[in-house]
Amino acid sequence: MKFKISFILIFIVNIFFTCAISAEQFKVLVFTKTTGWHHESILDAVSAVRSLSEKHHFEMEWHEDASRINDDNLQQFDAIMFLSTSGDILNDDQKRAMEKFIRSGKGFIGVHSASDTEYDWEWYTQLVGRMFEIHPVIQTASLQLESRNFPGLERMPDSLLWTDEWYDLSPEKVEGLNYLLSVDERSYDTKSDWGDKKGDGMGDFHPISWYHDFDGGRSFYTALGHLPAVYKNELFLDHLYGGIYWAATGKGIK
Repeated sequence: MKFKISFILIFIVNIFFTCAISAEQFKVLVFTKTTGWHHESILDAVSAVRSLSEKHHFEMEWHEDASRINDDNLQQFDAIMFLSTSGDILNDDQKRAMEKFIRSGKGFIGVHSASDTEYDWEWYTQLVGRMFEIHPVIQTASLQLESRNFPGLERMPDSLLWTDEWYDLSPEKVEGLNYLLSVDERSYDTKSDWGDKKGDGMGDFHPISWYHDFDGGRSFYTALGHLPAVYKNELFLDHLYGGIYWAATGKGIK
């Protein structure tokens, strides 16, 4: 009888030990709801994040159901990613849950049109840092590295040709943005003409990606990610994972 009890205890201990050493390092909610423009690249993007989760041993959950943005459900996550979201996507209760989530010390990752989301929610615009205004046609331009002092940018060259949808962004909605990437406006045609709305770039400094501490939590944003092919680019995937890792853990800044 004692032998059986000892065997059972050893078996239970082994199960707990195995679970402990195999547990993912953090968990991210990937949210892709749109009520405005819906990017064709969303499925490619979700697949890329899933591959990153397998490569870097973190857990991800993807959905477009805003009802899951509530206090109880969000407790299990370390960060939430707004992946090419657009328009007004949360009601007042869901907004309050999102604010509470960040204030509890958790992280936010905004990708591409996350800055084309919830313009009238002032807290969210500050969380993102800058908001989308207009863009010219998709073009190749010179992407510039502003800082290497952030995870995922170790292999990024100081400058390289990059093809994407170059967002003109609003002035800063909050102080303290730490810039990572910019685009050289001398390298592409900045003019945009949408009939009743026109644009001509942002001037000498045109930011593309940044991070900042905000309201007790962390926020990372990249405007890259319009084209499906970008989600097969190893430099972009490094950049994206760096943002995920920092937002979820607060680690990685040298």
